[in-house]
Amino acid sequence: MSMGGENFMEEKNVSSNHGGIIVAELPIQERLISLDRIGNETSDSEAEQELALETRHLNVYYGDFLAIHDVELPIPARKITAIIGPSGCGKSTLLRALNRMNELVPTARAEGEVIFHGKNIYSPEVDPVEVRRRIGMVFQKPNPFPKSIYENIAWGARINGYQGNMDNLVEQSLRDAALWEEVHDKLDQSGLSLSGGQQQRLCIARAIAVKPDVILMDEPCSALDPIATFKVEELMRELAANYTIVIVTHNMQQAARVSDYTAMMMLNETRSGEMIELDHTDTIFTRPSNKRTEDYVTGRFG
Repeated sequence: MSMGGENFMEEKNVSSNHGGIIVAELPIQERLISLDRIGNETSDSEAEQELALETRHLNVYYGDFLAIHDVELPIPARKITAIIGPSGCGKSTLLRALNRMNELVPTARAEGEVIFHGKNIYSPEVDPVEVRRRIGMVFQKPNPFPKSIYENIAWGARINGYQGNMDNLVEQSLRDAALWEEVHDKLDQSGLSLSGGQQQRLCIARAIAVKPDVILMDEPCSALDPIATFKVEELMRELAANYTIVIVTHNMQQAARVSDYTAMMMLNETRSGEMIELDHTDTIFTRPSNKRTEDYVTGRFG
């Protein structure tokens, strides 16, 4: 699959010293991250972990305001990484930077790199539309198209050039989103007729129908009741077998339940968001290394 006429998997023969770690600029399937970088209690099976995405010295501005500062975030493949922190610390800005969604804001600009399949997605030759196909987004409020359930799935696949059996794709996408059994007999009904939780799973089905590598989720359960939230969380765990998921959430219990890794963000003295800690989720919630992280996850701050 190409981006802007160039292949994501293009090999390079250089290495860079990234935060004291030598990172070869190889295809991402061949590049591994030592999890000792983000935790001291790795198992033998986790000694090395493939990366799906990696931010390097990432800064995002809105006009002259520096919204997030110097974020370095390795995102392991086929795992769930949660981004937590108080309101206004740049969590959603960081999430949207991972697929260039911030560029839809006229004053926004990014500096630094987001590495995906060995390429910086902010390179001039990279097509942002292709980035957003490969790195999909599910938003806070369910936003199905004002179309039938069937067309909610088929439309995105169709405009992305899907040539296979559309009926099969729609069914498989709805099955993968744990929604098929609930809607298989009413595919011609509007997606807006579904409940909030069903709409959110429809949006997830729509995202995975175009076969992304990564799914970004911006507080996907904040508008849902506990039962619908449980279904979406259960779905995320199932999807992580095949997809990399990055989730922004204010719900500490949700982050603890569903994620494998957690990144903690806070505001610095200039009101810019910074990532202050990244580790295995159980470490973040039981023995964080940063006092501000401990205060936040225990409810003494924010």
